[in-house]
Amino acid sequence: MIRRMATNPIPQFPAGFLWGVSTSAHQIEGAAGEREPSVWDTFTAEPGRVKDGSTAAVACDHYHRYREDVALLTGLGVDAYRFSISWPRVNSPGGLDFYDRLVDELCAAGVRPVPTLFHWDLPATLDWLERDTASRFAEYVSVVAGRLGDRVKKWITLNEPAEHTLLGHALGAHAPGKKLLFDAIPAAHHQLLAHGLAVRVLRAAGAADIGIANSHGPTWPASQEPADVVAADFYDLLLNRLFADPVLLGEYPAGIGELMPGDIGEDLKIIGEPLDWYGLNYYAPSRVGAAQGAEIEFGGLTLPAELPFSVREIEGRPVTDFGWPVVPEGLTELLTGFRDRFGDRLPPIVITENGCSYEGIDDQDRIAYLDGHIRALHAAMTAGVDVRGYFVWSLLDNFEWAEGYERRFGLVHVDYRTLERTPKASYGWFRDVLRAQR
Repeated sequence: MIRRMATNPIPQFPAGFLWGVSTSAHQIEGAAGEREPSVWDTFTAEPGRVKDGSTAAVACDHYHRYREDVALLTGLGVDAYRFSISWPRVNSPGGLDFYDRLVDELCAAGVRPVPTLFHWDLPATLDWLERDTASRFAEYVSVVAGRLGDRVKKWITLNEPAEHTLLGHALGAHAPGKKLLFDAIPAAHHQLLAHGLAVRVLRAAGAADIGIANSHGPTWPASQEPADVVAADFYDLLLNRLFADPVLLGEYPAGIGELMPGDIGEDLKIIGEPLDWYGLNYYAPSRVGAAQGAEIEFGGLTLPAELPFSVREIEGRPVTDFGWPVVPEGLTELLTGFRDRFGDRLPPIVITENGCSYEGIDDQDRIAYLDGHIRALHAAMTAGVDVRGYFVWSLLDNFEWAEGYERRFGLVHVDYRTLERTPKASYGWFRDVLRAQR
């Protein structure tokens, strides 16, 4: 366990640095009966898919309690709120009205709305293995931008297409529950194409502050043996370069492009549309070695023996209640590595997610985690990395996908029986950090 943090104040960040918190629609909104189904509704209806057998039908009931949650944002003192817009809800009668009300409430509270246009809750009638889904996404984005673009200025196209591809299409651990292994590659390409099309739609609507939220982390070889180094490089390609290179460099890593469907040359021109900033979700590094010839249980996942690598424990580090290693300096390494790899092709960075799962309202471990990562972020900026913002995951405890309600990432505790919100010690700590930054 992490114990109480040091009392040294957080270093000062530059004026105008954007401080915020993040959530996603399916994890907090509830009101599932007031929208069309998503792939996650279909997935969670199947027995055994979610560890505690739960669904997000009610979740935190943010749909009906959004004013209470905006008041929590105001009390916290954040500059911005990153939420996601549910494509299935927008497809439903009156669904976009909810986001109209939410954006109005945020603007009235002086909190900048930062919507993510896709955070895994694909309409149940669509499939990322189909190219047409990217075009359908662009149509949906046009509708949302036309309604909210007068007040929303900062946009995020997609959240974590790497995890949605790996967990949802390759390993079957998340919705839509497909176990395609490397045949899931088209889902990655079509999400990236959807991102590029969305950037074009947003530009046409007058948007000038657009990014994506990709999850990244350093990959450490289990040893310097050639087999481990090669395996770690391949893992890094799949989880990092496959999703960063096309967006930032306009090309796939060597050997990947020929696996993609469609006219790759034209698609890459769309995928590589210039961004105003690049969003990084960071949780931990990965330690990777050669395949071990058997299934591996790791981080709540069963990794098949067919994979050409194995993910190993990072020893000697404290872990969260989710079992994830706590490695703040990995964030510094990630950011400086991105600077070195992409050079002047890298736009300013925003940390769009960083957080941890711990039980309890007096959550000193979460405070220590955030304290360490904010300092690691400052160290990267001191080393010359251009970072413009930091969003904590998450404002509220919520439905944690296939884990159900067994993991608590929130600064605010949610009693799932009464839906009562109780700010945790970390909420008060982060509030005080933000006051000191003013």
